[in-house]
Amino acid sequence: MEAILIIIFIVGYLAIALEHNLKVDKLVPALGMMAILWAIIAVAHLDVFEVNTATKSLEQHHIEGVLLHHLGKTAEILVFLLGAMTIVEIIDYFDGFSTIKSYVKTKRKSSLLWLFTTLAFILSAIIDNLTATIVLITILQKIVKEKEVRLWYAGLIVIAANAGGAWSPIGDVTTTMLWIANKVTASSLIEHVLLPSIFCYAVPTFIASKLKIFKGKIATEELKDEKPTSKHSATMFYLGLAGILFVPIFKTITHLPPYMGMMLSLAIVSIFAEYFSSSKFTMADASTGGGALPASHSPIHHSLSKIEMPSILFFLGILMAVAALESLGMLFEFAGVLESSVPLLGTEHASTHISDLVVLLLGIGSAIIDNVPLVAASIGMFSIPTDEPAWHFIAYSAGTGGSMLIIGSAAGVVAMGMEKIDFFWYFKKIAWLALIGFLSGFAVFVLLRDFLLNAA
Repeated sequence: MEAILIIIFIVGYLAIALEHNLKVDKLVPALGMMAILWAIIAVAHLDVFEVNTATKSLEQHHIEGVLLHHLGKTAEILVFLLGAMTIVEIIDYFDGFSTIKSYVKTKRKSSLLWLFTTLAFILSAIIDNLTATIVLITILQKIVKEKEVRLWYAGLIVIAANAGGAWSPIGDVTTTMLWIANKVTASSLIEHVLLPSIFCYAVPTFIASKLKIFKGKIATEELKDEKPTSKHSATMFYLGLAGILFVPIFKTITHLPPYMGMMLSLAIVSIFAEYFSSSKFTMADASTGGGALPASHSPIHHSLSKIEMPSILFFLGILMAVAALESLGMLFEFAGVLESSVPLLGTEHASTHISDLVVLLLGIGSAIIDNVPLVAASIGMFSIPTDEPAWHFIAYSAGTGGSMLIIGSAAGVVAMGMEKIDFFWYFKKIAWLALIGFLSGFAVFVLLRDFLLNAA
């Protein structure tokens, strides 16, 4: 029976990976796979377990209790993401991201490259790599008119956005999952992954800035000083970012789950949004063909209607599907096989029992298949303490490895759609830069980890 469950999971996984070829949104196989796996477990009366982290052993439980346990853990992630997405949409409602345009002062291609990649690196750590990529490519389209040049900028933005999301507990879904699952703490994650992530984006940017494509100035007219749609745009931009940044502080002070802090931040941002929306201003609504929204229109209702629910449902499906395999003890047993069969490369401090080679393969794998289920499986497989270096290594590898292919990350997929980037163009022009950046950060992480372990 377990073989049947594994086959169903593999088939569903392939359908997710090949969503562009099948022309079926990945939420469909994810939800179907989740329901079928748990249904088979229930009908076949299979034994389900939970991992006892203290004894590193499996303890048998009733299916309803196990299902509720995993649903609760998944709901923590989904509620957190709903709050973060809503804050980002509120910022956009007030045209807050237009504030970023004020930082664009240069027309030199190389300087502009450093500016956009650095903004991508910083913004993705706060508002997540997907949103940062959308915002910056939208601005890029108004500045750079040459299509070929713009594609290069977009490719480097993807690398920088993924690198920026890897070191922040709120910058990427995978790091958020590790943080909420208490595998990493915010301070320790930043300590171990920030420097490797900087190398991951800075090395490719430096190499690219020396290429012929980034010589000279951009062929564009002088940038127009467009006024923001709302007079409160800058206020809401900085307030929204501050609200999201407050979440790790809230968790540190109260020791409550991160979604509680995100809900508090959402409430505070919403108060200001409702107050400002009652003042005398209007903004263009793209969905109504440029018509003006009435001043009484609720920014909260508008923002909630703009949330990308397919992504939320996909996360629900894939996380609960992985949880089904975890509840049967499969991931725990597979971790044991890895520990005994894969050499512990490059570390004398192998208390993690996770080989550097395994983490390297995880990063490469995230470029081919979605990194969310890979990290979800890792959480279920390895029963190692909070803030073990292996968790930080997984956060870095899964977060940045996806840059090596255009379809390997959410940031890459959205850039592909916005700029119509060809898969093979990206593979030929950008993939080698992403690989160099990934390996540079990988090497820096190993050196930094060994230094910190020796210092301790």
